[in-house]
Amino acid sequence: MKVKRKIIEIDEELCNGCGECVPGCAEGALEIIDGKARLVAEVYCDGLGACLGDCPTGALQLIEREADDFDEEAVEEFLKEKKGKEASMTPVGCPSSRLQTFLPQTPCQTANKPQSTEGSSTTALTHWPVQIRLIPPNAPFLENSDLLIVADCAPIAYPNFHRDFIAGRVVMMGCPKFDDQESYIAKFAEIFKTQSVQSITSVIMEVPCCGSMRTIIDQALKRAGKDIKADEVVIGARGEILEN
Repeated sequence: MKVKRKIIEIDEELCNGCGECVPGCAEGALEIIDGKARLVAEVYCDGLGACLGDCPTGALQLIEREADDFDEEAVEEFLKEKKGKEASMTPVGCPSSRLQTFLPQTPCQTANKPQSTEGSSTTALTHWPVQIRLIPPNAPFLENSDLLIVADCAPIAYPNFHRDFIAGRVVMMGCPKFDDQESYIAKFAEIFKTQSVQSITSVIMEVPCCGSMRTIIDQALKRAGKDIKADEVVIGARGEILEN
């Protein structure tokens, strides 16, 4: 039923698709679709405007207009269905999700490995998988770990990523723009609550959408009730370190 009420309006010209507003909507009414924040359905928006302060460009505003009335039961059903879909996205029995821990190479193995003219060709990766969506919160390699949370594009832009960032850390990588941010927050919160994470280093790109990784980590720490040392490194599109 249509009623006159307050509801979120999104200015597509101002929206840069960073996704920082998405975690702020507990009802799941906002999603990033085709690179822009969108209102999934009017019935999911409660009109309270909890997401307004999270938008860095001012693309969101609360207006009053004719809209479908807020439906709390529809929201509960929507969130339940969304959670079920996210759980089913992890392929059961798929080799890409099989947990593996790699032992360090012996000095002999390292000496016999061909070396690149640009430096060492030995991988620093100690585990598999590396995608945030595929790593379960109870993965054994997360215990007592120094966590490296990486935006997908960063290892492509930064030429010495293994040497400078991966060594000694457990890698979790993903895209805060195209993946579901609420599922990231929930997963990291569970990891922070159940595993003894020693430190967090995030490596993101300079583009605005990567900034939401900072919000994801902050909200996960808050939800878990943990105070873990967290550093951030920002990589430029040309491969240089802009902030450290």
